[in-house]
Amino acid sequence: MSESWSDRLFGGFRKTSERLSGNLATGGWSGSTRLTESQLDELEDALIMSDLGPRAAMRIRDALAERRFERGADERAVQEAVAAEIAEILRPVAKPLEITAFPRPHVVLVIGVNGSGKTTTIAKLAHLFQEDDYGVMLAAGDTFRAAAIGQLKVWADRLSVPVVTGPEGGDPASVVFDGVKAATDKGSDVLVVDTAGRLQNKRELMDELTKIRKVLGRLNPEAPHDVVLVLDATNGQNALQQIDVFKEVAGVTGLVMTKLDGTARGGVLVAAAEQYGLPIHAIGVGEKIDDLRPFDPDLVARVIAGVA
Repeated sequence: MSESWSDRLFGGFRKTSERLSGNLATGGWSGSTRLTESQLDELEDALIMSDLGPRAAMRIRDALAERRFERGADERAVQEAVAAEIAEILRPVAKPLEITAFPRPHVVLVIGVNGSGKTTTIAKLAHLFQEDDYGVMLAAGDTFRAAAIGQLKVWADRLSVPVVTGPEGGDPASVVFDGVKAATDKGSDVLVVDTAGRLQNKRELMDELTKIRKVLGRLNPEAPHDVVLVLDATNGQNALQQIDVFKEVAGVTGLVMTKLDGTARGGVLVAAAEQYGLPIHAIGVGEKIDDLRPFDPDLVARVIAGVA
């Protein structure tokens, strides 16, 4: 029998939930109806050590300081309360990536550092769109790495979707231009564009993305309709620094978090939601094509807190 998404999610977040549970277990919960200051201090420390970040940790601490535990504040009751507060943080940012553009195509620029799982995520997003019966085309705008172009071609073949490419080292903006023209001519609903993931030279990356935006603007003033940043959860708090940089250089409109199954740092999802409020479109917990799904805030909150 195939594993359900919630089972895969629980498995993916196991290291995170075990880390949080282990940190919470040191709280010395007394079973009283209110948490003491020292217990609240322990709770806040546990949340920070689990990568939820200081802002989210303080918000959850303040909420639990006001809470009455009618049946007593044991470890399970505290976990349930933490799950409820995490869900409050995550719900406002849980927004699926919707294909709304008219005229078509809806253009999605996908950005992120090399190694974040960006190219694989593009394939998984394409698969999600296909499941909703959208016609998809890909554009290999990361022209600086032959491997990136090759990898995107392999995924395009597996998904039976067309991919627009250019020569290695060529102009990414011209690939994007050709991609939009081809998607328009073919009547594709969505064009998903890969971009270079170089952060060593922010100015170069900014110039490149500015040029891509200008080209898109000539063909469709509304494009790009989404600028999606792919984040590798194993980077923990470093992922937040990437949001800072890419927001500045690329005008990020939403996030996808990958590799949640390989880390105890899944709490960074909560830190990102609390600190930036950017839409979280989807999360990934595995390498298979269907291991990326729209973000369910209530389920994820319970999984992180270890009560799913």
